[in-house]
Amino acid sequence: MPELPKQYLNIKKRFKKFFNSVDNLGKVARDSGPIDERTSHLIQLAAAASIRSEGAVHSHTRRALESGATAEEIYHSIILLTSTVGFPTVSAALSWADDIIGKNQ
Repeated sequence: MPELPKQYLNIKKRFKKFFNSVDNLGKVARDSGPIDERTSHLIQLAAAASIRSEGAVHSHTRRALESGATAEEIYHSIILLTSTVGFPTVSAALSWADDIIGKNQ
């Protein structure tokens, strides 16, 4: 298991009830429809890239890989955003995905 960010672990420890609720919400949302886990993480990865959230891009890149997505699918999920969010945002998100993909190769 990869090392989780200190802030994530800190929130999990300090605010257990809150954290469990947020974690459960994510699980319920994934289980509420027909989209498989791999695809759901690619969608969440694209959303994270769109809002320029480095931590969430790291998290969903890691989760997408764990659910069977390939590096090419991850990169494609981000590149598809170019006409919507712009090249600078896509470039940043690709570098954040590389932070994780590079550790797994």
